[in-house]
Amino acid sequence: MPSIDNINGHGIARAMPGTRTFDLDLLRCFVTIAETGSFTRAGERLGRTQSTISLQVRRLEEMLGRAVFDRSPRALALTAEGERLLGPARQLLRLNDATLATMFEPEMAGKVRLGVPEDFATAHLPDVLAAFAKAHPLVELEVTCDLTLNLLGTFHAGGFDLVLVKREPSSPLEGVRVWREPLVWVARDQQAVVGLDPVPLVVSPEPCVYRKRAIDALGAMGRRWRIAYTSTSLAGSQSAVNAGLGITVLPREMVPPYLVAITEDAELPPLYDTEIALIEAPGLSSTAHRLAQHIVAALERGA
Repeated sequence: MPSIDNINGHGIARAMPGTRTFDLDLLRCFVTIAETGSFTRAGERLGRTQSTISLQVRRLEEMLGRAVFDRSPRALALTAEGERLLGPARQLLRLNDATLATMFEPEMAGKVRLGVPEDFATAHLPDVLAAFAKAHPLVELEVTCDLTLNLLGTFHAGGFDLVLVKREPSSPLEGVRVWREPLVWVARDQQAVVGLDPVPLVVSPEPCVYRKRAIDALGAMGRRWRIAYTSTSLAGSQSAVNAGLGITVLPREMVPPYLVAITEDAELPPLYDTEIALIEAPGLSSTAHRLAQHIVAALERGA
């Protein structure tokens, strides 16, 4: 143990180099906090309580003899020592995970081709895929983002092992539902559609679930509409709305901070949820099937 009187400026005992071995659990805790920016979110990702996370950080700092986080009631940031540790810590964890995969799951290797709608990939999949990649570092994930129509076409042509697609809840499409999306009207500001007739819509090309949902809802309400702007990308649609070209429909969690969700407006009808379904290709490899199981389990926990 470090000497009691060998104390650094942070009030933490300084360990002698060459006599310690890193505890990888402590490093994984440290890296997860750095990535999530929160002790609470790190605990949720690792399945541990906040008090356990705090204790592990304290143990790491005691072992190093220096603080790795600057903590205040309003902010959490890496210290200079924490910044220096982050890269090597990630390398050690990757080596550990790759070694374990080689020893205990040698079959978990190869490429898995996954097709995903752009907005869903941005909002929900990064953490899900990151967790799988950490558990199975020998697997190569090839992720393609596109419109649902294009994803389905590529999938049926043999271009994907797995595909996530948007669909109506009553749709007869194949696959298993993994997510249900609340939809909202999105505009530049709350007054974007006041007095406008017809309502200008910013949409994706046909066929698109969100486009159909907007047109059907306005039609059922008796409001006239027109297609003001069509874009094949999420960024393009958001930019068009921000420029005042019209309003669009997005999942509630995908509304960027510079736009507003119009949730209660007598001039706009309510929107019903849509679904995300996962479809597996015939003759799927065991590796791709494991990823499918992981996606379903992870999204069920988050839905």
